[in-house]
Amino acid sequence: MIVFNIVKVILRVFLFFVFRIKVYGKENMPKDGGIIVAINHRSYWDVIVAGVCTPRRLGFMAKAELFKNKFFGWLITSLGAFPVQRGKGDIGAIKAALTRLRDGEVVAMFPEGTRVKKGQKGNAKPGAVMLATKAQIPIVPVKISGGYKWMSKVNVLIGEPVEYSAYYGEKLTIETLQGLSDDLLHKIYALD
Repeated sequence: MIVFNIVKVILRVFLFFVFRIKVYGKENMPKDGGIIVAINHRSYWDVIVAGVCTPRRLGFMAKAELFKNKFFGWLITSLGAFPVQRGKGDIGAIKAALTRLRDGEVVAMFPEGTRVKKGQKGNAKPGAVMLATKAQIPIVPVKISGGYKWMSKVNVLIGEPVEYSAYYGEKLTIETLQGLSDDLLHKIYALD
């Protein structure tokens, strides 16, 4: 936790100076309890900006390849990341995420599953909604907009939590899960 706090302060000063970041909607972030933070994904910077700008510590699912380098693996683990085997239905990562959520932690996810180029929209993956219904917790949508260029303006918009209580304990069909995931991604894109 000490490493996390030190790195967060250093990055916050650097990023707020370099990108002129403005954060809106911090009051929408629940102060405690497990939540998923679902963020649009345009750049590698999104992970750092979201981690620095949200009021709670985010634990990211990160592709397993990032943990191969021992130092970098240690660093991102100390910052709250945990590995996921992408494209393989990684049961271990799902269990790790559920444990964190049930322990009252925050898990950050990119519903698009990968970076999406500016001006394009990605397709929603069902992971965030599936975890939210299993852990019986809300999802907080977050939109990062603007350009990551020197002194450009970057906005971080934190939306109101999305509840899925009508689906707790239900076995969701693939179609229902995909529909809810598409709706979540639409809510993220619609934040202004």
